[in-house]
Amino acid sequence: MSAPRLVVHRDKELMARAAAARLITAVVDAQAARGSASVVLTGGRNGNGLLAALGASPARDAIDWSRLDLWWGDERFLPEGDPDRNDTQAREALLDAVPLDPARVHPMPVAGGAYGSDADAAAAAYAEELAAAAGRSGGRAVPVFDVLLLGVGPDTHVASLFPGLPGVRETERPVVAVREAPKPPPTRVSLTLPAIRTAREVWLLAAGEDKAKAAATVLAATEDGSDGDPASAPAAGARGRERTLWLLDAAAAAELPESLYRPAASSG
Repeated sequence: MSAPRLVVHRDKELMARAAAARLITAVVDAQAARGSASVVLTGGRNGNGLLAALGASPARDAIDWSRLDLWWGDERFLPEGDPDRNDTQAREALLDAVPLDPARVHPMPVAGGAYGSDADAAAAAYAEELAAAAGRSGGRAVPVFDVLLLGVGPDTHVASLFPGLPGVRETERPVVAVREAPKPPPTRVSLTLPAIRTAREVWLLAAGEDKAKAAATVLAATEDGSDGDPASAPAAGARGRERTLWLLDAAAAAELPESLYRPAASSG
């Protein structure tokens, strides 16, 4: 697993634009090298901000959208089209405006659909879809994602893996149902840390003062290359096989120790 690297931007708008440009490059490079690319999306204000910035970028047409697979790291277990679902927000921010192949867009199951209110069945179904895409070759439970995006919560949660809840301790299943989440809605479906750690690159997004303590806690604990304690700080366990990248704005980086980040001195 790769040690975390930091990129700190002046503000969240610049961070979103720079992350979008970085993602365009990563997708284009993956398509050139392997014919297609696979990206796992995240929700929240930073994930949606990145997608909106990507949609506004003239460089978005460099991507062959028909050769891009899209997955989700987690989802609120709500009915189809609910405005709080991550896939609904992603479609509004970008996906409805680009020529994706619908067969390569993989939203997580909806509440009230084929699995009714059974979030465990929904999680198992998404795990089956991932395994089918992986081809079940080499014992892989999930495809090899090129980039997996994660927002970092103020409590250090990533995807819907919250401190202290059972999902963050899962070591075998790639997808789990989450109940009693500390933020609404309480029932969710989420990739687990073992699935997250199969990605070539994992990018963690954090912007705003409310993320500063979380970023400092996780990055200080993992400065020596260890995983820290993912059970109490799930973001510590989110690592890519080739690269782990923290993308922050200055506000989210404000409490980092100087050994990790030394902000430029202000003039005047």
